[in-house]
Amino acid sequence: MTQVFIALGANLGAPLTQIHQAVVALQQLHRTRFIACSPLYGSRPMGPSDQPDYVNGVAWLDTELTPHQLLDATQQIELDLGRVRKAERWGPRTLDLDLLLFGQEQVQDERLTIPHYGMKDRAFVLVPLFDLVPDLQLPCGSALRDWVATCDRSGLFPLADSQ
Repeated sequence: MTQVFIALGANLGAPLTQIHQAVVALQQLHRTRFIACSPLYGSRPMGPSDQPDYVNGVAWLDTELTPHQLLDATQQIELDLGRVRKAERWGPRTLDLDLLLFGQEQVQDERLTIPHYGMKDRAFVLVPLFDLVPDLQLPCGSALRDWVATCDRSGLFPLADSQ
């Protein structure tokens, strides 16, 4: 089994409901054991500012799936829960599931980049990941706690009763 972390995000429809439904779907993945979901946070959008705030969190799984099999499974969950893929980068969405880490593996191809290319710059990823595994060492050899200590949290706020 490989330890995997998946970023959860939504800002359209009922974002909390979307995230909770995604967690249920992740709990049902074959050849995979769901470990935990971080507390959920609200965050200002990275892209166009004329969209609602996001709900974000991180799910922790152990899986026997390959990175691409897991990518296919998470994209199917997104589709099943109403995601429509658009060309607009960082635009609003009903659900976004991003593979952050897949053990210590590094993957770089046309479909997938692991570790996720932007995770070290995003408090809405780093903080919930730190909530789950504060002593995590990243594949690059750096400690998660060092990235969390220096990230800008100004647009991040905890959501009460999000679990």
